Amino acid sequence: MAVRGNFYGRSRQSSPRMDSPVSPVRGGGAVNQQVMSLARNLANNIIRQRELANRRARLGRIYTSFDPVDDILPNNQETVTRGIFSGNVGTLTGYFTSSTLTNAQQSYFADVYDKNPVSDSTAVEQFSIAYGHYNGSGSKDTTGNLNNDTPSRAIYKQYAQLLLAPDDKKFTFDGTDSNSIYVINFNRARYREKIDPGNMEINLKQAAVVRLIDDSIISGKIGEAGLIYNVVSGSIDAGTSIHGGASNMTHYGLLYPQHGIVLLNGDKLDEAPLSIGTELGSATQGHNHMRLYNAMKVSYAADATLGLQARSSEAVKSTYYFVRMKNAEYNYSNNPSFITGSLGQLAYNTFVYDPQVYITTAGLYNERKELLAVAKLSQPLLKSFTREVLIKVKLDF
Repeated sequence: MAVRGNFYGRSRQSSPRMDSPVSPVRGGGAVNQQVMSLARNLANNIIRQRELANRRARLGRIYTSFDPVDDILPNNQETVTRGIFSGNVGTLTGYFTSSTLTNAQQSYFADVYDKNPVSDSTAVEQFSIAYGHYNGSGSKDTTGNLNNDTPSRAIYKQYAQLLLAPDDKKFTFDGTDSNSIYVINFNRARYREKIDPGNMEINLKQAAVVRLIDDSIISGKIGEAGLIYNVVSGSIDAGTSIHGGASNMTHYGLLYPQHGIVLLNGDKLDEAPLSIGTELGSATQGHNHMRLYNAMKVSYAADATLGLQARSSEAVKSTYYFVRMKNAEYNYSNNPSFITGSLGQLAYNTFVYDPQVYITTAGLYNERKELLAVAKLSQPLLKSFTREVLIKVKLDF
């Protein structure tokens, strides 16, 4: 409330001309000053009462509403990579298969574990390996139907249907079709959204050691099954892919990162320097997928730095909530130990003017006061009238 300037009026004895100055009423200035002083006192008292009410409200506050503009930062996206194997490690240090599979299952594939599943209950499946052949070679028809419905033929057709275009029947490696493929299929829970391109290295040892990486650093394409990269000769050195350049690389297979699948060209693996020795008999149970398993295991056994390396990649959407506590807020506790007696008096006199509490948890509630999420602090945080607190809570989706 405010009053403008001085009041002006006309003399009762005379009627001045229109252009004559108007004389102030005697004593008007003092009256105006008194009115303005009263108005200021009244305004200051209102402000003090409001501040006192706000302070009292903050002292006993349990919930604070978020300001959508200042306190909430939604729809933030970041890419998170982690080791693809159990414990989020990037290199597999144990290679074991399970004996619980039936003979029929073992003719199709093998599951690879990080520990011995027979003797260790904490063993976890990491990936599966299989062998496929377009004509069914390297495995035996166990159905008795004499229609060449062998495990290797079934595996080849299965992955062709999954990864190739409808009019494409064979896998092509570096411009050449191949009837023979080896498959590494990572567990879905392991690779999450996709295998992280540029962070995979496969090491195999038979006649010699062959080190393989993807060529995502220099190429890549989009196919029927999404992203596709070549698997080529090379290695990862301190997180960087090292290869001989596009003209010197040897092509060994294809990486389908969004499916968690690596296909290796069986024809190339049979060549020097690896010479894996694929069995291609027409009526022989070759168990070729175990040749790939053994090549991985022998490589790691010969040199612990030559294990299978891979990382997962995942786009994570996050919302940040900024929990703000001003100096006069949340200095008292609802914990029963904070009060004493039937009247609810503070347990200690020091709590009256200098309360101190330790914050350990921030809860996020909806409009109905239902708890939706809990944020735990790594260590208790002191709160008092001389301290203000800002806690950043991140929710990932």
